[in-house]
Amino acid sequence: MRIGTFVLAGQYPGQSQQEALHRAVRSAVVADEAGLDAVWLAEHHFVPYGLCPSATTLAALLLGRTRRIGVGTAISVLSTAHPVALGEQAALLHLLSGGRFTLGVGRGGPWVDLEVFGGGAEALERDFPESLDLLLRWLREPRVAADGERYRFREVDVVPLPASPPPVVVACTSPGTVRLAARRGLPMLLGMHIDDAEKAGMVALWRAEAAAAGVPAAEVAAAGHVAAGVAQVADTAAEAMGVLRSALPRWLSHGLAAHQTFDGRPRRMRDPLAYTELLCRLHPVGDPGRCADRIAATAAATGITRFALLVEGSGDTAATEENVRRLAAEVLPLLPRHAGGGTAARGGTAVSSRAVPATG
Repeated sequence: MRIGTFVLAGQYPGQSQQEALHRAVRSAVVADEAGLDAVWLAEHHFVPYGLCPSATTLAALLLGRTRRIGVGTAISVLSTAHPVALGEQAALLHLLSGGRFTLGVGRGGPWVDLEVFGGGAEALERDFPESLDLLLRWLREPRVAADGERYRFREVDVVPLPASPPPVVVACTSPGTVRLAARRGLPMLLGMHIDDAEKAGMVALWRAEAAAAGVPAAEVAAAGHVAAGVAQVADTAAEAMGVLRSALPRWLSHGLAAHQTFDGRPRRMRDPLAYTELLCRLHPVGDPGRCADRIAATAAATGITRFALLVEGSGDTAATEENVRRLAAEVLPLLPRHAGGGTAARGGTAVSSRAVPATG
């Protein structure tokens, strides 16, 4: 098992932005000190749901403040970033950190971000495969040119060029993105809103598509998919759930309502109370034994052994730090075959050296 934290840097009602970001940084530093395997950093724009607008920038800070833990983006939004610029940042972080960096990418959502940064709906849907393939070529080839619908440029040198590329994972919320990731042999990052049966179905689809695309059987078997979730450790399940029921709905109401769609159309958001109950039911929320059982159950049902767990559910810095320490000291020892001291970056599935398939 490789257990990491999922850092959203959410701004809870009544908090300053500085408080929220300080809590996020402290949670990562404590995770490194406590012996967790990874820190995964979310990226959002223009909403208090998450205050980090650049996961790679925050990753650079945390790689400098930690010594052994893997640091990954979950995710860097590829639809609003130039794949070459993102590839340069990823290569730099991977090289300077000694291989501790993992690049997670995804489409993002239909938000006003697409208007502000350009690209519109085409960047979200039509252009995403082109962007992903250009990013992968940049991470593995010494010289790259582009002649696509969105990106066209003459051949240039890739600088810096690490001896081996950083691992890449793709956030998948639809069968289409699962297929896209599978055909390229890229592991998935699966969201906290789906249950074990849904995760297992997506893993099965990924394996079938990867095999059909000619991904080597060994790579299919060893794919390091990541499951996002929530972790709240307390002496009893009632206490842990009470913490989340008290804090999460206020943050969710505050954060989700701030989203604006790029085309101005209304979009229904999740009910904060119902979503909190769902998260408490699906994820390791409770006493240490219950938390370990929930993680082990997900691993058994899906084959996933890498987890990115939101530990900031209380919204309080001191409580978050205690939650991280209890997760490491009281839950990890109860998990089967936990290999301590590893990192997600070094232990993850690297980008394959095979040629990138044509977009289908």
